[in-house]
Amino acid sequence: MHILLATDADWIVDEVTAALGGPETSFTVCREGRQVSRLVDERSPDLVIVDMQIGSMGGMAVVKALRLDESAGVLPHARVIMLLDRVADLYLAQRSDAEGWLVKPLDALRLRRATNAVAAGGTFTEGVPSDDPAVDETTDVVDDAEGVDESETATAPEGDSVPTG
Repeated sequence: MHILLATDADWIVDEVTAALGGPETSFTVCREGRQVSRLVDERSPDLVIVDMQIGSMGGMAVVKALRLDESAGVLPHARVIMLLDRVADLYLAQRSDAEGWLVKPLDALRLRRATNAVAAGGTFTEGVPSDDPAVDETTDVVDDAEGVDESETATAPEGDSVPTG
């Protein structure tokens, strides 16, 4: 699997490559959001992981640019996971057309779950219940510092439930 990681934060590069790295996985790190579309075209990654802030361009704008290029026939569809800074960013994530998102802080288990689900053609979302009745939508509940419950939901490509707990 080839992953395009778009972030300008070294700690995110370290965490993502440590969690997802292996003999079958390669990475391209992009530190400027405006370069993501070009790299998707050149490298054809299996998955794009986008941080909320990448240089001078936000993650939401990067995903929207990818979707615009896709709809214009300039790029193939890129499967995307967004890395959200906070629970309040869920509003943006829901409107981004990304297949998945995680709320920071990150951990290896959640990164692998999200990557496996999205790379297989499914979705992975945190903090928002799924609209799909076939999905068990509250398997993992995390109570954050502000008292907001965040549920974690993953779906397989055909809509089959993927265990998240």
